[in-house]
Amino acid sequence: MTRITVLELPGRMASSAAITHDVLATANRVSLAAGRPAPFEVRTLLCSDAKTRAPAAGTDLVIVPGLGVDTEEALLARITAPDCRRAMRLLANAARAGSAIAASCASTFLLAEAGLLDGRRATTTWWFAPLFRRRYPEVALLTDQIVVADWPIATGGAAMAQMDLMLAVVAHFAGAGLAKACAGYLLLDGRTSQAPYMAITYLAGQDPAIAKAESWVRRNVARDFAIEDLAKAMAMTPRTFARRVVATCGLSPIRFVRRIRIETARFLLETTKRPVEEIARCVGYADASTLRRLMRSDTQRTPADFRR
Repeated sequence: MTRITVLELPGRMASSAAITHDVLATANRVSLAAGRPAPFEVRTLLCSDAKTRAPAAGTDLVIVPGLGVDTEEALLARITAPDCRRAMRLLANAARAGSAIAASCASTFLLAEAGLLDGRRATTTWWFAPLFRRRYPEVALLTDQIVVADWPIATGGAAMAQMDLMLAVVAHFAGAGLAKACAGYLLLDGRTSQAPYMAITYLAGQDPAIAKAESWVRRNVARDFAIEDLAKAMAMTPRTFARRVVATCGLSPIRFVRRIRIETARFLLETTKRPVEEIARCVGYADASTLRRLMRSDTQRTPADFRR
């Protein structure tokens, strides 16, 4: 049996905590119904004051539901608060004792602050990604990913990624078959990327130069231009431009431009009756097959899906 401690902080996202407990409880019920032992023993630890004790000895996994913050200012204030600093120490001690750690959304910052993600792959909520990169350059941040299971540490993306993170937990500790059964009972769809939900305008706006580049791409979206042309328009070398785009948006220049083209195509599909072939030309692609292929790659959906 896997012994789990759910480390909950004041102000945590109620939905994130509830999802954690619901998925684990469902896994236990499904397993028992199949005549097998319950795979998880779950304990909740509220990290609220200086008397909070460490997770029990022998804990196999510590799960941290998402923090309830939605701005950089609120997040920075939160991770310097005494209860969060206490949680970081508990997590570091648990990791040294051999416990696996899982966290999603803004709670991934607790792991990074504690140094648990240095040299590892991780993800976080996409709109905090620029802050995360600036603050933790030693972490290989994969913003597009909903879950990065780099065991013994697993991280999840924005808010409802806690569902995906918990399925990854069930799969790792109790088997993929049980995780699939839980997804079926809870009507959870498998998702692999945050990309369809990421607002490129929001990310680009973190850097005035990249925001200017975004506007230039939108004005020239129907043209077939090279990245060198875009960098020159921003008065940067291609290498400098690439570094700025990656730091701000977590995307290569090619994917940055592609994301804007596909976002524009999606808008035209949803708001006009133009043929897909015409829309492809409007966003800089020579034929509809290219648009279909790239749209499916980036959003896991087809032009027909958006039109419907």
